Amino acid sequence: MGGVPSTPKFGGGGRPHETAEYLIGAFIGEKSFPLSSDYWQKLLELPLNLHWSSNRVHQACILFAQNNCYTRHLGKILIHLSWCLQECVSMSDASSSAYVKALNAVYVSSVFLKHLIENAKTDNFEDLYLPLNESEEIPSNAPKEQSIEHLVVNSVLNFLGRVDVSSDTHLLHYELLNFMLVALSTQLLSGPSLGADDIHPFFDAAMSQPTSLVNLAIRKLLLNYITRPRFPLKASSYYIFSEGYQPGVLQRVGSVAANLVLLPLNLFASSSNEASRSPLADNSLNILLILVHYRKCLGMDHSKDKIDYSSPDYLPKEESFFENPYCKALENARDIEFDRVDVEGNAHGGSVVRLPFASLFDTLGMCLADETSVLLLYSLVHGNSDFLEYVLVRTDLDTLLMPLLETLYNAPRRTSNQIYMVLIILLILSQDSSFNASIHKLVLPSVPWYQERVLHQTSLGSLMVIVLTRTVKYNLSKLRDVYLHTNCLATLANMAPHVHRLSGYASQRLVSLFDMLARKYNKLAETKNDKMHVPNGEPKEVNSLQEDTAAELHIYTDFLRIVLEILNAILTYSLPRNPEVVYAIMHRQEVFQPFKSHPRFNELLDNIFMVLDFFNSRMDAQKMDGEWSVEKVLQVIIVNCRSWRVDGLKMFTQLRFTYEQESHPEEFFIPYVWQLVLSRSGLNFSPSSINLFPVDLPLQGNKDEEAEKPQNGDMKGNELKIEVPV
Repeated sequence: MGGVPSTPKFGGGGRPHETAEYLIGAFIGEKSFPLSSDYWQKLLELPLNLHWSSNRVHQACILFAQNNCYTRHLGKILIHLSWCLQECVSMSDASSSAYVKALNAVYVSSVFLKHLIENAKTDNFEDLYLPLNESEEIPSNAPKEQSIEHLVVNSVLNFLGRVDVSSDTHLLHYELLNFMLVALSTQLLSGPSLGADDIHPFFDAAMSQPTSLVNLAIRKLLLNYITRPRFPLKASSYYIFSEGYQPGVLQRVGSVAANLVLLPLNLFASSSNEASRSPLADNSLNILLILVHYRKCLGMDHSKDKIDYSSPDYLPKEESFFENPYCKALENARDIEFDRVDVEGNAHGGSVVRLPFASLFDTLGMCLADETSVLLLYSLVHGNSDFLEYVLVRTDLDTLLMPLLETLYNAPRRTSNQIYMVLIILLILSQDSSFNASIHKLVLPSVPWYQERVLHQTSLGSLMVIVLTRTVKYNLSKLRDVYLHTNCLATLANMAPHVHRLSGYASQRLVSLFDMLARKYNKLAETKNDKMHVPNGEPKEVNSLQEDTAAELHIYTDFLRIVLEILNAILTYSLPRNPEVVYAIMHRQEVFQPFKSHPRFNELLDNIFMVLDFFNSRMDAQKMDGEWSVEKVLQVIIVNCRSWRVDGLKMFTQLRFTYEQESHPEEFFIPYVWQLVLSRSGLNFSPSSINLFPVDLPLQGNKDEEAEKPQNGDMKGNELKIEVPV
């Protein structure tokens, strides 16, 4: 069998049947060792320091796959792993043999389980051969009614949740997280939308764990993310199946995947600005996101079966989904500061996850350069109303907003999905009026990453306007993504009624936004007019282009109207507090003139021209010596703001955009999560085995150009819904 003989090879100076070479050879060989055999103790107690080449490891996995169908050694080593972990939880001595055995068991099982999953030939993963043979003599402490996958997942989560991370336990915690990544990677072999009959053994086992254990696991995974534990490696760390002595747990664990798979998969470039990395924290977050975003359809809802289907009021049956306990645990997590009673004095019933929201907030602010942290923040502000409320009452909102705005500023070097997630978070936050008010009260001494000009003593609200309008401009010239335009304008519209002392630069950018969209609108209108004069009988392609142009023109008409509504909201509700906005409109008043008689814009422009007439007349009445300067014009505007009366303006219903997930969010989130995991965890998975999303091996090229291309699993059109109340 290539690099691995069909019979165990002896080596080393000890007795042949006690060498690592022999024990691993026996594990992958034809002989089935009973669950109660002392072979398992020898295998798990011996330091496994083999140094096999990647080809030899690959051949060993092939041999194991051939023999496991009747030896059932995978199921047996997983049972022993469970027993070792149970022993570790029950004892305080982290240097005991139980820890060594658990490390060996989890490491060996991860190597061979990964190969079996990557090469699975059935949709229900029967070729993992997890159940023991009926002829197997089962010890009294072995599972009988419980499946092996349920037992091992239960033991892993119980250990992760109950045993503190320390210098002695750190390595086992990390290996168990890697094992969970491997076990849950069955999802890579299927599509994101799972039906009731789809089987993923370890996912199904994880979802059926008791609520108390789920809460314990979610809490510990988040605490790992918050505390970001880092420990120096011990010299005694073993290097199983590696080609040399790589000094590091991450390198050692990563070598497993590299040895087993010769084609690495790297979908994204890592950010150089990330906070100091903690492999344990990173993998804790990976597992958390995988579990939280799992979704499975149970079938159609038959609760309407008694309805008269011929009735015009009949509604079709809806799909029903099982309630993901990990998602529920994250959504119900509470601040540890309110662990007894809430602010109204009501006791909280039932068990919920208790977290230090203050520490979680600070950690997120430190790590938001990383996409996984952005996705965690989205999951929290969208799903957990308590955490969202906590964020909204913080007085240091710049802790979260500055890294998010910096991500938008660096859009050419970010993936489109990351930009979308940041915009959705901003949209969710902007739905709250107190947020919109408070961001204008927080003044930033400087914005070092903004290069176009020096921003000194700028409010956070003004910076948001600057960055959002800049994002639209970038999108208009590069991506041309209508979805991105909609998100930016929706957030600006939510902010508009609460704008306070908008800076001069932000005000200019807002008026320039109208000008940019107006030029795009005029170009589309000219194109449409040209195509309308094409002779009849032209090919269908010409008619199709006409329809596309008309549709795009309609979209940009809506965009222009939203910008006019934004300006109207500022002038209607807070003109005296925004003289710079008045100045910017007066300075560029010619850009509004061509649209004065447009049927979609005339009412909104009537208000803007009423403001212009008022302040232009005040300027004309002002006797001036010499030329007008910016300062002199602003001074006239500020003085006359006191006599301005809003009575003459036509009042419009405030635009309010809200975010709502689509009915099948898994179509975006599950592929997106796994793309992030594969790019950051060191788990290399064979591209030819991945069916969850299209895989194109990256070519060497311009990173900026790669970032501008749509990513696999693009959320555009799949995940976002914005509602505008009438």
